[in-house]
Amino acid sequence: MKTSKIKIIWPNNIETYVSEGEDWFSTAEKAGLKIPTGCLTGSCGACEIDVNGETVRACISDIKSNKKSILKVTLTTDPFWET
Repeated sequence: MKTSKIKIIWPNNIETYVSEGEDWFSTAEKAGLKIPTGCLTGSCGACEIDVNGETVRACISDIKSNKKSILKVTLTTDPFWET
């Protein structure tokens, strides 16, 4: 069974193609972006990103396809976590 690639459009207008189940951190890194981290258990929310308007905690979520197989990502910013 052939798995289709999922297109991700990042805030820097870079597009990457991944398979379902890949992790957000390494995929963002391939696009030249870094997703902030905190606790890495999903409790703190430092790694929150918006995927097609839905908030996702990257540390506890893998990439999942949608009906269109295109995901538009926006990085969430929080002045508390910025250095």
